[in-house]
Amino acid sequence: MTTDDQPLLLLDTGVGALSIYPALRALLPTAPVVYAADYAGLPYGTKTEEEIATRVPAILGRLVERYAPQIVTIACNTASTIALDHVRAALSTPVVGTVPAIKPAAEMTRSGVIGILGTQATVRQPYVDRLHQDHGPDTLLLRHAAPDLVEPAEAKIRGERVEMEVLAKALAGLREQPRGDEMDIIVLACTHFPLLREELASLLPDNVALIDGAEGIARRIVSLAGDRQWPETRQNGVFVTTGDSKALTPYHSHFKNLGFTEFHTL
Repeated sequence: MTTDDQPLLLLDTGVGALSIYPALRALLPTAPVVYAADYAGLPYGTKTEEEIATRVPAILGRLVERYAPQIVTIACNTASTIALDHVRAALSTPVVGTVPAIKPAAEMTRSGVIGILGTQATVRQPYVDRLHQDHGPDTLLLRHAAPDLVEPAEAKIRGERVEMEVLAKALAGLREQPRGDEMDIIVLACTHFPLLREELASLLPDNVALIDGAEGIARRIVSLAGDRQWPETRQNGVFVTTGDSKALTPYHSHFKNLGFTEFHTL
């Protein structure tokens, strides 16, 4: 492949990377993109660290061999906080990770109380402790594991009804903690969750902001791309999955609207 033929590769367990895709397209509107959804491994958030540290490098190794991307982005907080170092050790391709947006949250908060919603695997990681200590040691960080939010995000992309009761329960897991009523920032630490931003916001007071790291991730990809050449016109995208291709038919309409015209199985 020539330089401008090589795509950008986004990996998630499902549709979560779609929360990053618009920010990436805003900066690199014509770059070819391969969207990889590891549905056979969904969900990562309930797996052990060992399972994730083994699976993610193996999946990405196969994807890199097949699509020869310029840059790989692990568009999943759980996979990044656990497997990022393993992936970088295994691949020569530049790799971008996705980490909870605790730094900007600490800079934005006025009350000094921050919430974080993520998977079980993400919220328990020492990496989150380090981010908090480095960027917000004077803030209170409330954590809540909300794996049940993944399916409503998937359902929304399939065009189905979002179960608002599930979202309300997840938010209550933060707001009912001591000083939860003072919280003015919630970090959405799973890439699926920003897809539910409007629904979540409708259940919160106006003074509570929802943030994620999509724009920072997009800027990092651009930085790594440097002066590489891109096509002059928008390239069709490729959607590849490890899951049953027939089961993913309900997603095709949404991805086609985003410019994905090829659907592959890994």
